[in-house]
Amino acid sequence: MTVTDRIALDPFGSDIPAESARLRALGPVVPVELPGGIPAWAPTGYDVLKELILDPEVSKDPRRHWRLWPEIGEHPSWGWVLGWIGVVNMLSAYGPDHTRLRKLVAPSFTHRRTEAMRPRVAAIAAELLDALAAEGADGSVVDLRAGLAQPLPMRMICELFGVPEEMRDDTGALIAAIMDTSDPTPEHAAFVQERIGTVLGGLIAYKVEHPGDDMTTELIRVRDEDGDQLSDEELLYTLLLVIGAGFETTVNLIGNAVVALLTDPAQLAAVRSGAVGWDAVIDETLRVHPSIASLPLRFAVSDLKVGDVTIPAGDAIITTYAAAGVDPAHYGPDAAVFDAARGGDDHLAFGIGVHRCIGAPLARAEALAALPALFERFPELRLAVGDDELRQVPSFIAFGWQEIPVRLEA
Repeated sequence: MTVTDRIALDPFGSDIPAESARLRALGPVVPVELPGGIPAWAPTGYDVLKELILDPEVSKDPRRHWRLWPEIGEHPSWGWVLGWIGVVNMLSAYGPDHTRLRKLVAPSFTHRRTEAMRPRVAAIAAELLDALAAEGADGSVVDLRAGLAQPLPMRMICELFGVPEEMRDDTGALIAAIMDTSDPTPEHAAFVQERIGTVLGGLIAYKVEHPGDDMTTELIRVRDEDGDQLSDEELLYTLLLVIGAGFETTVNLIGNAVVALLTDPAQLAAVRSGAVGWDAVIDETLRVHPSIASLPLRFAVSDLKVGDVTIPAGDAIITTYAAAGVDPAHYGPDAAVFDAARGGDDHLAFGIGVHRCIGAPLARAEALAALPALFERFPELRLAVGDDELRQVPSFIAFGWQEIPVRLEA
């Protein structure tokens, strides 16, 4: 196929596995169209995606390496992507700038610090499960996303970055608006940009007046003492990235694992018996149902040869974690089947190389606190709707459920 035959990705992400399979049938890398008409290339298999992620000739800086960056103002329907690549943080940095910005936040997510947070994670999980038990005590339906999967990582990341209670709902709503790719209108893009300044600008102003033992205060100190290390703009957008990625992806990790087990009694029985461990459940969830399906955007610094296809220098590329995770060429003919007993943690869901997610240890710690406690507390837990009634969040980026209605008891 030629670049004139671009495949339009579903902005609602209605059936990400089926869409990934259709693209894979077309070749190792396929010309696609993102919401609003943005042209890009989509790798369709594990090996190709891994190769592109690790290739130093693939950049994340649109200002230096996206051929269409100077034209973005001429396309109002492309404005939604500015929340992802129009920002200045680790997600849109390349080379030394990426290294500098990553070093500023990495200390918050070391193994030692994550281990120190485990008791707090467990305490919050227990508190949330108590609240769920009270809400569903009469047999009524409760939403496991709203009651556990969302508030656990949200509270943890807000405590880590010193987000006061009264700002947390607005912070969560902002991240949800950025993840929503179903509305590529200029109005939605303008709304998101305004909310970034209002919500996170408000957080910075609050922490200037009320400093504490938290990461936002530390980043403000770096900005104030050494502007060469962190500018005002980088401070704002670093908070956007780390707070957003620090909870939204874990919401889907917990929710996707719950749904996978509740829709497969044999798998759940194996986990309950101890034949399959929770670490294996988490890795298999990340492989088959990764929290991020496709992430915009990376850019070809030079012409890139993929099979018999050339991605021209300056073209955009999406990182297709959902497609890579179920690639039969890498995982075998049953790649799309959730089977925690298969073992292995070679999935790409947390990225790889210099851009590997620094929050991965915390995400895993939160899932390991929530999932065993949930299934132990409610041995008769079950979905309150058919799995075909669950609704994917309206996004080709995020991979998760809008609600997870369950009954806790028989």
